[in-house]
Amino acid sequence: MGGLDRMFNPSVVALIGATEREGSVGLALLHNLLKSNRDRQVYPVNPNRESVLGIKCYPSIGEVPEHVDLAVVATPAKTVPAVVAECGEAGVEGAVIVSAGFKETGEEGRRLEEEIRRLRQKYGLRILGPNCLGFIRPPIGLNSTFLLKDPEPGQIAFISQSGALGSAILDWAVSAHVGFSMFVSLGSMLDIDFGDLIDFLGRDPYTRSILIYMEGVGNARKFMSAARGFARNKPIIVMKPGKSPAAARAAQSHTGAMTGSFEVYRAAFRRAGVVRVDEIKDLFNCASVLDSRRLPAGPRLAVITNAGGPGVIAADAVVEYGGVLAELSSQTVELLNRVLPPYWSGGNPIDVLGDADVNRYSVALRACLSDPQVDDIIVIYTPQGAAKPLDLAKEVINIVDESGRVKPVLTVWMGGDEVLPARELFYRNDIPTYSTPEEAVKTYTYIYKYKRNLELLYETPEDLQIDPTPPKNFLKLLIRRELAEGRTVLTLDKCDRFLDAYGIPRAKGELATSLNEALVIAARLGYPVALKIVSPDIVHKTDFNGVVLNISSEAELREAFVRLVDSVRSRMPNARVEGIYVQRMARPVNYELILGSTRDPDFGAVILFGSGGTATEYIRDYSIGLPPLNQVLARRLMEETKIYSILARGWRNKPPADMKKLEEIIVRFSNMIVDFPEIREAEINPLIVSGDKAYAVDFRVVLDSSCVETSEPYSHLVISPYPTRYVRPWRLRDGREVLLRPIRPEDEPLEYELIKGLSEESSRFRFFQVIREVTHEMLVRLCNIDYDREIAIIAEYSEGGRKRNVGVGRLIMDREAKRGEFAVLVADDFQGVGLGTKLTDMIIEIAQERGLDSIYGIVLPENVKMIGLCRKLGFEIKHRGDEVYVELKLRPEARGVGVAGRDTGARARAVSEALDRREQQR
Repeated sequence: MGGLDRMFNPSVVALIGATEREGSVGLALLHNLLKSNRDRQVYPVNPNRESVLGIKCYPSIGEVPEHVDLAVVATPAKTVPAVVAECGEAGVEGAVIVSAGFKETGEEGRRLEEEIRRLRQKYGLRILGPNCLGFIRPPIGLNSTFLLKDPEPGQIAFISQSGALGSAILDWAVSAHVGFSMFVSLGSMLDIDFGDLIDFLGRDPYTRSILIYMEGVGNARKFMSAARGFARNKPIIVMKPGKSPAAARAAQSHTGAMTGSFEVYRAAFRRAGVVRVDEIKDLFNCASVLDSRRLPAGPRLAVITNAGGPGVIAADAVVEYGGVLAELSSQTVELLNRVLPPYWSGGNPIDVLGDADVNRYSVALRACLSDPQVDDIIVIYTPQGAAKPLDLAKEVINIVDESGRVKPVLTVWMGGDEVLPARELFYRNDIPTYSTPEEAVKTYTYIYKYKRNLELLYETPEDLQIDPTPPKNFLKLLIRRELAEGRTVLTLDKCDRFLDAYGIPRAKGELATSLNEALVIAARLGYPVALKIVSPDIVHKTDFNGVVLNISSEAELREAFVRLVDSVRSRMPNARVEGIYVQRMARPVNYELILGSTRDPDFGAVILFGSGGTATEYIRDYSIGLPPLNQVLARRLMEETKIYSILARGWRNKPPADMKKLEEIIVRFSNMIVDFPEIREAEINPLIVSGDKAYAVDFRVVLDSSCVETSEPYSHLVISPYPTRYVRPWRLRDGREVLLRPIRPEDEPLEYELIKGLSEESSRFRFFQVIREVTHEMLVRLCNIDYDREIAIIAEYSEGGRKRNVGVGRLIMDREAKRGEFAVLVADDFQGVGLGTKLTDMIIEIAQERGLDSIYGIVLPENVKMIGLCRKLGFEIKHRGDEVYVELKLRPEARGVGVAGRDTGARARAVSEALDRREQQR
């Protein structure tokens, strides 16, 4: 993480704006920084003072005698740009700007913020804020805020976009003895944002889970990339307010009208594997149990209680939150029958009765931990009977520890002061405890949904036979012509060209500009037909009687044609009518669906699927997904709607839909949206299911002229799509041909065969050990990658109709440090024919295209072939004990102006001089 790592784990800190004035932010900051319990140097900076609290004060950051890792800025807003410039000249790694008075105050503050942004880009230093509280790192004893509370060290990181809320939560956490690995207040997010912090915390050894209070996502692409990269290993839990509908906005489709901001955020969190919670207390309730190493095997919950009422409340909450009450095994019931009184509940919830002692609870808990039909357990205690709260808590802790914590156990100790010591004991022993059954059940539901969401996200997709690069240049020309003529809404006949190019089946139809032409088209298509008005001024045709259905003869068509034109002219006389679309009627109509896309201001293009027809906005049965979609994601999009169960099973006398066909249509539609940033809105409504077929009956496309000249082909997406530009054939030296292409989630079976088929030597050379078992989790890590962060090029070889993966070149990029680690693997029977050289050469090409300064790899000393290949390609070779480090510099060392125009020369000299001064001091 380069500068971020040094900024958040600093050896030298400077406080700019240090003062002794009582009640000032500068004094509070200095007190907190000086409380550090680590070997860390703190330098006060203030040109108006010679010392602060007896410590020498320096007039500027440039005069501090050591290289500064972190500068904390607490000076008036108008002075901050000059301070940032001084920090840049001094080579400071990062700055926290707690000062307020920027864009929140108006135009002058906005101008100051823009100047700070310019300086940040010039010097390359990282900035937290402005207008933030700062950050606290309890594990390393660092508090760079002006808050008066010091939280205990822990494994939870908390990121808050609201300073006031963050301060209040910190107060509560200190009183509840909740420990933190990091507390961060983001402020205005001029530079450091959610994505940066997830990247840092994802690698942080002190952090187990990440909590976020988010008002707006900021850089959505960076957030999605970081969250997708770490959600599998460290749970990310987000509270996002703003469920109420946003103000009505102009939309030219049902999709645009229905897609609200909150629904899009929810879809984005789901796609990233993030847990979304509704209340602040849910953040910490989830964090206490969402340890990715101890997730439940399934949703089946057992409840143990000594009071019937709380047990019933818990059971009701399980149903309300979508959980499952476990059905106890016969062995468990028999065991409990022998130990509990005859009048116990006889099932789940397990009521051990009001006079229960510790032993009854102990037997019930051990039985549930041993029961294969139980995945999670909630233990409820009310102050009655023989069991004392603290004694029972100790027994529960012992049993949970003895079990190896293989199943999550949540506790509910109901009551007041009498149960507080027991709750404290649970906190100290890392066992979640709550005051009500509903809280515990809600948390259990979050746990299971988090696990299930990850399983579904990384399920191996089927390889649909879809062309990833359909012909589309003629469609790009069509769009340019339409926009050049001032049209942003495509007519039905032009929309058909998009459907045909992407293989989306449609009801056949053609545009007619006269009655006679309509008669000819209808005769060719066959009756019955429908007539639809074609006008760029009419959004919803049915609102203007612009559709006539079920025309079964020439006479009916003549009458309907005249009636349709007259009706539209009378209701909207100024509408531009370009013709009448004649379309073959789809029969029978079993189900009407909607499939659409619109543009979200934060997350770009989104895709909507649900119940369609003219009443779709009133039914509001739909789900939202983020492109690109594959087969698994397409199925999930459908599963999240109410109509899915009807489609999958059929309804009354209507047969089920062909779900594979619908998945394929959704994926094809997604590919179209990915390929065309010029499409602002697109909607198939209805998408009719007729027997075992599905047809697009009405398709609408609205264009966005601002995206035609964009230099970024996928600027409308927050998830990088499959990079087809790296697909190319290659002939090996022995004449065999392979297809070099980026890896996909669908390639799990091919990757499995490659790794399982390796010799022990090849396995050890690539993985530094012999891989005996290849798990789905391992294959997910290798195949389901974020193309913004990682590229893996595979060599696909086909022989006798069978495909094999015979080689992989992989590059994992660190954009902050502008370098990447690479590795190459070639199947044993394809070694020595030039494939390893070609894969490495492609990695070099991609690294240069992505703007990296260098790539490196770690090689075993005995892997002489790989070392020889790297030497041939110009890598520097360094032997380091039991490994060999190879590195290839991809561009000359930066002098003066660096990458992206940054003035890295001055910064590099400043860093070098500061480090020299530090060394001389030592």
